[in-house]
Amino acid sequence: MMFQIISIELYKIFKKWRTYISFMAIGVLIPLIHLSFYMAQQQGSSFAPRNITDTFVFSGNILNGYFIGYLILQSLFVHIPFLVVLVGGDLMAGEATAGTYRMLITRPITRFQLVSAKYLAGIITTIILLFWLALMSLGLGILFFGTGSLLVFKGSVTVFPSYDVWWRFLYAYGFAVLSMSVIVSIAFFFSSLVENAIGPIVGAMSILIVFMILSVLDVEILTSIRPYLFTNYMNGWLGFFDDPIDYVDIAKDALVLGGHILGLYLISLILFLRKDILS
Repeated sequence: MMFQIISIELYKIFKKWRTYISFMAIGVLIPLIHLSFYMAQQQGSSFAPRNITDTFVFSGNILNGYFIGYLILQSLFVHIPFLVVLVGGDLMAGEATAGTYRMLITRPITRFQLVSAKYLAGIITTIILLFWLALMSLGLGILFFGTGSLLVFKGSVTVFPSYDVWWRFLYAYGFAVLSMSVIVSIAFFFSSLVENAIGPIVGAMSILIVFMILSVLDVEILTSIRPYLFTNYMNGWLGFFDDPIDYVDIAKDALVLGGHILGLYLISLILFLRKDILS
């Protein structure tokens, strides 16, 4: 029963044109980035920071599919949440706008099943979007630029051999699913409160922007606030490109994000269970 309900919800999500905005944005932007890298490579540009090239001499080309995939993920990770919001904000509010709540409840499904199916459908859509991101960035990068050692610049230079890279991306994207699920949960929470999809989208985006700004501002008074901001833990995927990997720190970030996901889902569920949809 639950599988059928989730399948129906996924069909309804992908039936709406706004769902494809995120996929089209990634499908257009990332090939342009690949093209820019290719043209820069033809012009002999160096892709290492100047302070690094002044200290080390690089033999060969550091540009490969792994390097481009890492740079794209690092650059776009700030922007992907705004694409995810478009899906989560419409999950519940869309039914209220269409006036279909009563019809849904008259079917042999409970409110718990309805909320859970919609929520899981939103998470699955997010996973599909991130898979599309990986396919376009890492997949196209490897196809056109090949593989090789990955150079990571994080204060110091770390070189990962080709055989030691793919699993790091796998775990990094897995953590990215966790991070983006928090964004879906926030949008879903707002969606359960109102009857118009625009409000949840704007509300979730507003919280995301404010929290991101507070997370990066180097102000002493914000130091005590930062540990309570979920955006402070979303970049935990970067830990998989450390050597050695601090699994304890990554686990702490994952637990915080998981707590947000569970808490927001439960609050949304309780609100809908008490929601008067007959008036």
